[in-house]
Amino acid sequence: MTAKQILDAFSETLMQDERILIPRERELVMSLLQNAKIVSSGSSSEIQSAVTAAIARSVGETVAQRAFAVLGGSIVEQILAHSGIPAGTEESMSVPMPQLHAPQPPSAPQPPSRTPLAPQPPSAPQPPSNAPQPPSAPQPPSRAPQPPSAPQPPSGLRPLRVPVQQGTQQSHPDSGSGVAVLDAPAIIRAQCVVLDEFLAPLELDELVRYAVQHEAEFQRSEVISPSGDPGLIDYNHRRSQVLMELGKHHEVILERIRCVLPRVLDQLGVEEFPVTHVEAQITASNDGDFFGAHSDDAQEIIASRRITFVYFFHREPRQFEGGELRLHDSRGKDGQNVGTGSYQSVVPRQNQIVFFPCSLVHEITPVECPSRAFADSRFTLNGWLHK
Repeated sequence: MTAKQILDAFSETLMQDERILIPRERELVMSLLQNAKIVSSGSSSEIQSAVTAAIARSVGETVAQRAFAVLGGSIVEQILAHSGIPAGTEESMSVPMPQLHAPQPPSAPQPPSRTPLAPQPPSAPQPPSNAPQPPSAPQPPSRAPQPPSAPQPPSGLRPLRVPVQQGTQQSHPDSGSGVAVLDAPAIIRAQCVVLDEFLAPLELDELVRYAVQHEAEFQRSEVISPSGDPGLIDYNHRRSQVLMELGKHHEVILERIRCVLPRVLDQLGVEEFPVTHVEAQITASNDGDFFGAHSDDAQEIIASRRITFVYFFHREPRQFEGGELRLHDSRGKDGQNVGTGSYQSVVPRQNQIVFFPCSLVHEITPVECPSRAFADSRFTLNGWLHK
């Protein structure tokens, strides 16, 4: 049996080891496979095989490098010990490349099979009886291998909790005198879940075209007044344009959100809840547009909102700057959540989605778009999950 066949047989075990692939990375691999399947669904079987093989090769090399780093020189002995294959095959080992399959739900570990893992080649001629014999069983290493201090994701992967940029405002209308008082309200820390490469490239391209082609249907953004009345336009608080009709893109984005929602809620520390309905819209922000600090469930009419999502997209090459999503540490005041002065910012990035609790105070910093062309706007497909 070749080294590749040995590692193929253990690919599932290797990819479930969090010292080798953290959950976020396994999730991204599954998303890549899903997107690849969608994009190449109309292509020939040769193209589909080539796409899958390219992903397998890239991920396989990463798994191999980390397996050697975590298990050290004992990786071959450990694999052979579990497989029941005679030692001595390690001399043929090259760069391992575990196979990738379509995403499957995790299953309970199975005991090692007594049947061969793969058809065996014809027996090689036996060496003379006085030739050196391999040891009867692999010897355990003198010291148990130690995992690295923290798994390092490959280039392009990002952790789920992402304070991309942190800062502190020098002044804030709700900051007060700074004198400590007893029974200060609890602070809600800014937190979010950020997922990269959320849509397939074809889906992203179609969404960009859809937004640009429907420019005439965008309307000026409205806000809800303090009294709870919708339909108020307040240029001192919000400037942007929105499109409420998303066409097929509404179901596309919701299907992807359904797939990741359990993990998102877990990362946010939010209990799972029945989603009764979803609001969604496309927002276009051009030169000078912004959205002042607010929370998305502040009025009774929208109190059932639980999770906000913001998906970033734009025409390439990007023609705007700014438009950062700024998430504030918050505290209660007079029945409303207000910022404490500390925040973290998420810089808009193509094909990226951000999830955070609706009660979190947040804002959109001013956008700079020198061309002022609608097609060069900062676009988001954003919305809210209601309980």
